[in-house]
Amino acid sequence: MKITKYVHSCLLVEMPAPVNRTALFDPGIYSTFDIDRLEYLDDIIITHEHFDHFDLELVKKLASKFPNAHITAPDEVVNKLDAEGVSATSATSEGIVFFNSPHEAIRPFREADPPQEIGVHYLDKLSHPGDSHSFQETKTILALPVQAPWGSTVNAVKVAIELKPKYVIPVHDWHWSDEAREAMYGALEGTFKEHGITFIKAISGEPFVLDA
Repeated sequence: MKITKYVHSCLLVEMPAPVNRTALFDPGIYSTFDIDRLEYLDDIIITHEHFDHFDLELVKKLASKFPNAHITAPDEVVNKLDAEGVSATSATSEGIVFFNSPHEAIRPFREADPPQEIGVHYLDKLSHPGDSHSFQETKTILALPVQAPWGSTVNAVKVAIELKPKYVIPVHDWHWSDEAREAMYGALEGTFKEHGITFIKAISGEPFVLDA
């Protein structure tokens, strides 16, 4: 499985033959990639409607270039896309399984209730929980939100150690400066190694391959 992180929580996941399937998770406003360089896209998966995970204009551009791409999202996102003439679904499909991963509470940081959210197991190999530390299951590869206004790095580490994925990919870390990210990645790598978990020091735009 080849994975490329594009800032924050956006992951491009490519499975080679015989699967031949490519998915893009949570393309939000911080996601930095050149659409013109994307050759294939079978799935667009959006965990929830917050702008750092769902950029409506970006998704419209992706849907225009890849009209056969299957878009999976919560009803709130599906309705927004439908209003723009973009087809999407809140149902599971082959290779996409939902798991309980509620968005963490955001009050009093934001005076609003959390949005609808889906946690997604992809191809029985990778799990993306969106904005949650309250999920209780993972596949071999876990996209772990490591920092957020709604949660802490300590909670993120506790969840991963309890669930014991083989690999952890850090997501939701746009808020860190480059210097802070480098330092925290080093600390996280060492901590997870003590528990038999490989932490991937992902660099935006640089693909890596994992044996899942």
